[in-house]
Order: sequence, then structure tokens, then C-alpha cells
Amino acid sequence: MTASASSPPVSLPARTGSFSVVLAIELWERFGFYGMQGILLLYMIQRLGFSDAQANLLWGTFSAVCYAAPAIGGWVGDTLLGSRRTMVMGAVVLTVGYALLGLDMGSQMALFAALAVIAVGNGLFKSNAANLVRRIYEGDDARIDVAFTIYYMSINVGSTLSLLLTPWLQENYGWSPPFWVCSAGLAFGVVCYGLFRKRLAHIGSSPDFQPLVLSRFLAVLGGTVLVLAVMIGLLRYPAAGRACVWVAALAVGCVWVVLYRRASAAVRPGLRLAYLLIVQTMLYFVFYQQMVTSLTLFALRDVDSAFTLGGITLFHMSAGQFQALNPVWIMLASPLLSWVYKSMADRGWNFPIAEKFIVGFSLVSLSFLIWWWSAATGGNHLVSPWVMFWAYGALSIGELLISALGLAVVARYAPANVGGFMMGSYNVSNGVAMYLGSALANLAAVGPAVASADPGQTLPVYAGLFRMLFLLGIGCTLLFVVCLPFTRRWDAQHRAAQGLKP
Repeated sequence: MTASASSPPVSLPARTGSFSVVLAIELWERFGFYGMQGILLLYMIQRLGFSDAQANLLWGTFSAVCYAAPAIGGWVGDTLLGSRRTMVMGAVVLTVGYALLGLDMGSQMALFAALAVIAVGNGLFKSNAANLVRRIYEGDDARIDVAFTIYYMSINVGSTLSLLLTPWLQENYGWSPPFWVCSAGLAFGVVCYGLFRKRLAHIGSSPDFQPLVLSRFLAVLGGTVLVLAVMIGLLRYPAAGRACVWVAALAVGCVWVVLYRRASAAVRPGLRLAYLLIVQTMLYFVFYQQMVTSLTLFALRDVDSAFTLGGITLFHMSAGQFQALNPVWIMLASPLLSWVYKSMADRGWNFPIAEKFIVGFSLVSLSFLIWWWSAATGGNHLVSPWVMFWAYGALSIGELLISALGLAVVARYAPANVGGFMMGSYNVSNGVAMYLGSALANLAAVGPAVASADPGQTLPVYAGLFRMLFLLGIGCTLLFVVCLPFTRRWDAQHRAAQGLKP
């Protein structure tokens, strides 16, 4: 019997084996991306001479195109090359992109070209890797939540290692070696996939189970070159990048309307719920973007690097390494949350995703309350790094309850025939939010004279930004509580239409 693109393996061991292959290459992809992220803003400011505002907006534009590109990559995987082939192609392109950064040519144009290559590679990789996980556990709601939580935890192993390693390499060996390490890590991930790819032979989209069509492959290559040229222009000219961010958001919104109008009555409640929860996840990424922008610069200028306990110095963290607290907390909290989800499912208790989002946003609000309080009461002294530790903890657990389950929302509620596109559109919405997050971070941007002042001088600037983000988080939480009756009704209608247990 011919393998079906929509039929996951029947046995649990087969599912686990397939899942582990996707997990391994995703881990190394995250190793490369977060390793680059840990030092890129500092590279722009300290190596290339960007101002705070220029660096924040360039990172915001890059984030937006990086997250928007998977909408196209998902379509390529669904209809042209197949999810498996497109994922591997994206990994190879990413390897090249990090290697280009490693050349450290010292020019802005070289930076734009490297970032464009990385954005294209991410577009080809991201939505297809997530869509493969979706297909592995299709039809098993309880295991989808568990799988995506473990997926989210495991890929953070790669990001933790790289976020600790690349800032250390930069401080001790310069700018090139950390970028080369990011490239080498992803190349190793591609090799590992090649060795174990047979475990995924029965998982994929329809084109994966057909011979590769050369004309389609050449068309994708030609399109990739064209998209690269466009992305270089977007990164070089911020106004053009900003316009395209909004055009992409509008395009996805229009497609959502078309999909909804064409959907059957049985599918529409699930689509409504998917749309609402994707928008809620999008709002989270406004806060998430602060880790790379305002919180990194806050750590650079106003946070003590030495973790002490009882007067004894335990260890030091640089500004870039503080970002590693996010994946560390995710790895600590993920097993506990997975156990809670499974225990509740075994007992027949329902903890809907919409309610998880409310708890998650409450924790996000708490994190920025901690940062606001520390900046407002710091005086002219450096803030304790333990403030970063605990605030990152609240933000990261909130992320597990929001962003990690955002993927599960698409897996659970989106129709299978548009799964890749919906994964991509999910990423587009996040990209728009990350651009907005960078724009908000510029409310705390300072000039070179202030940036080089004595430690603690910029604390009032960051206190104002963190206060605004805290109030925004509270507002989002209250809004989601108001939406709760709608999400419960739509979820019940979706389950009834799909013949699932309430």
C-alpha cells in the first residue's frame, strides 16, 4: 500500500523515531539561529557602528522577513517540493548564511546579504519542520500538546549552548569564530538528518511521495535568487522593509478570509479559534522581541555581570549571554508542564489552550513588572543579575504557555490540506509583532554620549519602557479573559464537528 501524506505512523515507537529525526535537525537549526542572535545586535553597534535605533529597527526588519518567509516556504513544501525536501534545502541555505557572517567583511552591505540568505533559509526550513511534527501526531490532540512542548524544550538545548558559547567566543577570539561555529553546527545537523532520514520515509506532504520534478526544483531555485535580491533591498532601506511587513500581514489576512469563506461549516469553528489564538500569540512576540533589543542593551549598560550568593561570586554573564536564561528556564519548566498536561488528560480534565494563554500572559506581565521595579529603584547603581534571572523565568514560562502552544493551535485546528501555509502564516504574524517590538524598544534608544555614560545613567529610560510593557501585558490578559466564552464555544463546536470527545 502506498504511504499517505496525511497518515501518521500507527505505532508509538514509529512516531517517536520520526519525531526524533525532526527534533535533531531543529535543535541544530536553533543552535545556529540563537548563536547568531546572541551577538548580532552587539555586532551591529560595536563592530559596524550602528546607533541603538538603527540596530533595533534592522533587527526588527530582519525578524519580520525571517518570520514572514515561512509562509512561502510552507507553500513550497505543501505543493512543489514536499515538506521534507524543503526543510533540508532551508538548512543548507542557513549554513551558507552563517558562513557569510563569519567572513566579517566589516561592511553594511555584506551584513545585509548574509541576513537575506539567513531569512530565505529560515523561510524554507521553519514551517516545514513544524508541519512534519504536526503530521506525525495528527489526530491525537493530547499527544500533540505534549509533543510540541517537548519539541520546544529540546530545541532550547541547542539555543542554550549557542547563547552561552557565541558571546564567549566573541569576547575571546573576535567576531568571526562564533558565526563560523553557528554554520558548522547546522552543517552537522544536515549530516545527521541524512543518516537517519529513512525514519521519516512515511511522513510528509504529497510531493514527498512523488519523484522530484526538475522543473519545479529549478523554479524554486530561481525564485530563491529573486527573493534574496528583494530581501537585501528591504534590509538596506528600512522604509521599504516596514511597508513590506504590513503588505505581508495584509496578504495573510486576505487569504485567511478566503480560506474561511471557502471552508465547510464543520471546519469554520476551528478556523475562527485558530485565527484568534494566532493573534494572541502574535501579541506575545512584541514582548519576546525585547530580549534581543532593549533587554540586551539594558544588560550591557545597567546590569551587574557577577552572580553572587552570600558574598561569593558564582559566575559572570555578558550582555549577550543573559539571553541564555530564556532557554534555560524553558528546559527547566517544560518537563513539569508536559507532566501536568499528560496527567490532566489521563484524568479527563480539560485545560484549554485559550486558558493556558491567559496564565501565560499573566506571567509575561509579572516579568516586566520585575524589570520596571528594578530599573525604577536602581538609583545610579548596577541592577543585580538575579533580577534578570527571575524575570526571565516568568517570561519564559509564559512563553511555554503561549508560543510553544501556538504551533499546537495550528496543528489542532487548521485543516490538513493547508497545514504548511497556516504554519507559515503563524510565523508571518509573529514577524509583524517582532517588528512592532523593535519599534517599541526604540522608545529606550539612546545616543552614543548617553550610552557611554557611567553605569546606571540610562536606568530611567528603561524604567519607562518596562512600565509601558507591563501595562500592555495586563491589558492583553484582561482582553483574553473577555474572549474566553467565545473560545470555549468554538472549541466545543470544532470537537463536535470532528467527532471528538468534549
